[in-house]
Amino acid sequence: MSDEQNEIIKSFQSLSGQDELLSKVIEFFPYPIQVYDPEGTSVLVNKAILKEYHTVDPNLVIGRYNIFKDPSIIELGQIESVKRAFSGEVVYFNDVRVPLEEIAARYGIEDFDVEAVYQDITLFPIFDDDKRVIYVVALMINRRVYRGKEEIEKAKEYIERHWLEKFNADEIAKAAYLSKAHFTKLFKKHTGVTPHEYYVNYKIGKLKDKLRDTNLSIAQAFAACNIDYNGYSAKVFKAKTGVSPSNFRINIE
Repeated sequence: MSDEQNEIIKSFQSLSGQDELLSKVIEFFPYPIQVYDPEGTSVLVNKAILKEYHTVDPNLVIGRYNIFKDPSIIELGQIESVKRAFSGEVVYFNDVRVPLEEIAARYGIEDFDVEAVYQDITLFPIFDDDKRVIYVVALMINRRVYRGKEEIEKAKEYIERHWLEKFNADEIAKAAYLSKAHFTKLFKKHTGVTPHEYYVNYKIGKLKDKLRDTNLSIAQAFAACNIDYNGYSAKVFKAKTGVSPSNFRINIE
């Protein structure tokens, strides 16, 4: 944990017993913060978290969201770690991918201006004078934010560098630092085609360049693009270009 985060925790904990002041500090704090009661139910969210997730009405969260019932936390098997904060410990989660799709579905958010967010999340307790946990604060600091266009450009660059290889959606998504499912959806949103369609179109473009080289036979042009020249590949070429490989060759001669 960084010294900065330690200082933040100490500052908040020093305001124990001064609920109004603590509330004001949290409300205007620049990082997203959510505060829970001892049973895990949200009692306060600050302006930064509402802005981050486009949830304009805090009443959709306060009194409704319970951290122990969060499907993403349950799926990750982190409930026991979360409970440690409610027992008085400081708990730190490194580089957590925010479940944007789930948040959007939960609060009816139509569109985020970000595509993926990874956060460092610190859960720490606030005690009363008897050292009992009265609140747990979740402090969220963005580690990496992906807004879409840059990540899709990385994916396109990967496809264009590896077009001679077999299509591999997992590796392309990894190059874009996105999950496979989210990557596929995002790619089509930004390009109008699926990653596989982009790959095929790019490969066909390279094949057309090879077919323009009359020193190569049609079969050799296909082989130079790591494509077997057969009925299926010829059919794909015609579907993409409107002409067969042989007619394409005739038209350029």
